[in-house]
Amino acid sequence: MALHSAPRLGVVVPSGNAAAEPEIGSLVSPAFNVHTSRFPVLPGKDLRGRLEKYNDVLPEVLGNFGGLRLDAAVVSCTGSHYLLTPDGDRALCAELSERIGAPVRSAALAILDTVRALGTERLVLISPYEPWLTELSRAYWESAGLAVDRVVKIRAGARFSPYDVTTDELVAQVREAELPEDAVLLFTGTGMFTFDALAELGRDGGHTLLTSNLASAWWARDTLGLPAEGPDAHPLLRRLAERTGARTGARTDSRTGTRAGASGAAPVAVATP
Repeated sequence: MALHSAPRLGVVVPSGNAAAEPEIGSLVSPAFNVHTSRFPVLPGKDLRGRLEKYNDVLPEVLGNFGGLRLDAAVVSCTGSHYLLTPDGDRALCAELSERIGAPVRSAALAILDTVRALGTERLVLISPYEPWLTELSRAYWESAGLAVDRVVKIRAGARFSPYDVTTDELVAQVREAELPEDAVLLFTGTGMFTFDALAELGRDGGHTLLTSNLASAWWARDTLGLPAEGPDAHPLLRRLAERTGARTGARTDSRTGTRAGASGAAPVAVATP
């Protein structure tokens, strides 16, 4: 597809997040062009204060795309949306979708969309967050009707810092947890690099491996009718498509939570929180 005619995906990221753009960009290339708007730097605020402020300024940050017409947009910060209930998150994204005239999804809601497509109601949470934010994440998923069977707390050295977790640390700590073969592992946090770890862990067995950035890319392609199992899709997306049983040309309407086939058949409702 020519660059000038490729769909445009807007991605909103925290100022210090180095992982979201390259991972999402790799996952949707060459089907999309990716354009980014960053949350402001907020000196003097602790993590919770920054996350709360992100929700306040999100309409303005999306507005920074100006006259650039987007086909879809992802808010690539799960932490700020864990402060909301799933219903509150959905309401905010619906409002933002109306405002910019294109579907907007938080990474958290994109994860829920993907989990529903997987047909599972159980997760193992792989979290690099500080404990309070990990518990907030667990509460979000449980409020959405999912069971969190276990939490694997990932450290960067001796501390919790998503941006600083290395591949070796991530792989070692997941393997040490000795998780069931049929578990769905959710690696939360858009700022934690995961590609190399997923490639290594994918050799271990039958785990379904899901990340915030992988779900965001899956949602974007699905929303615009580009199948995740297509020949141009990233191998991680094709692997996920095998687990979801995604239908070619199927898409999710981010406003109504329905899926419709490319043939124009009647939409089939899905439980999208």
